[in-house]
Amino acid sequence: MIPLFRIDTSSNVVNAVTHVIQRGAKWAGGREVEEFEQRLCRYVGCRHAVVVNSGTSALHMALMVHDIGPRDEVIVPSFTFIATANCALFVGAKPVFADIDETTLGLDPEDVEARIISRTRAIVCTHYGGNSCAAAALRALADRHGLILIEDAAESLGATHQGRNVGTFGHAAVLSFCQNKLIATGEGGALLTDSDVTANRARLLRSHGRNDDGNYFSASGSGEYIALGYNFRMSNILAAVGIAQMNRIDELVAQRIAAVAHYNNLLSAIQGIALPEVQEPARHVYQMYTVRITGGRQVRDKLQLWLREHGVASKVYFEPVHTSPFYRDTLGYAGVSLPISEQMSGQVLTLPLYPEITFDQVEEVCSVITEFFERRSRDG
Repeated sequence: MIPLFRIDTSSNVVNAVTHVIQRGAKWAGGREVEEFEQRLCRYVGCRHAVVVNSGTSALHMALMVHDIGPRDEVIVPSFTFIATANCALFVGAKPVFADIDETTLGLDPEDVEARIISRTRAIVCTHYGGNSCAAAALRALADRHGLILIEDAAESLGATHQGRNVGTFGHAAVLSFCQNKLIATGEGGALLTDSDVTANRARLLRSHGRNDDGNYFSASGSGEYIALGYNFRMSNILAAVGIAQMNRIDELVAQRIAAVAHYNNLLSAIQGIALPEVQEPARHVYQMYTVRITGGRQVRDKLQLWLREHGVASKVYFEPVHTSPFYRDTLGYAGVSLPISEQMSGQVLTLPLYPEITFDQVEEVCSVITEFFERRSRDG
């Protein structure tokens, strides 16, 4: 099977983890966590990074530090991983779904603006699959209405929009380091911000509301607990993995872009496949390689089965959140209509992509896809 993704297990990653383990102390926090945060700040171009145990925790924190809670509404995409919407529920707010545009698969600013009411407090925009959404327009919209903009950049570390790095448009941004991400620590995430206040509040929330500058496990005192907090900490072991991969991030992105260029060259002639688009000036880092099967859900699902039968992994990212049983039936979102989100979710299919994928493997995937469409054409 050609997998959808592979985790980096190169020697520099193994050596970094081994060093932390053999050191035998401060696994829960310390120098690697701090260095990882500094590396993220330099790479993205923000003042603060607060690393945590997951992207979901980072997004939860981003809403909490901006005092979003009960009776507030948060506008979110439905074409996203469910955590983007769930985090509004975590703080007692109501997620309000807005539609996306066909090019970036991110929030459509016009549709967002139509859904703003007096109770709206924030917009959470998602940068899909390594691309960027209309972040500049969404920030201008948020500023015009006095709203908080949070960028869910879980899939797009290193992407750019209008010459600026994704993660620098919002009042805060979040990253994920889950195992299929460009920088993957297994689990992990980060909150990015230029605000000292936001960063300090996030650090309190990360470790039980404890107000101290040192490491709890190496300090002699117990610290002062001045707020309600959580255990959102990242371990030094995972931070070491992140640092080792940050050392190669430009190489990892270049390898993905090269593989995508080969994919695009081989698939561009196939009628029925729409390739990913990039709105210049922007950089797509291709955390995922997602094509659209323009014949719709039935054809897409048959292609996915065909790929699986021929040893090629693929996945649908994403089914709309508002159509999930939890949101549709339990929370009462059955009447929500998002035509573009629903159309795109019936077409998208993510194909294998990772830095070490070979051109031979790309050609094998494309050969299987080509045969599928040739058979469809012959069979009418």
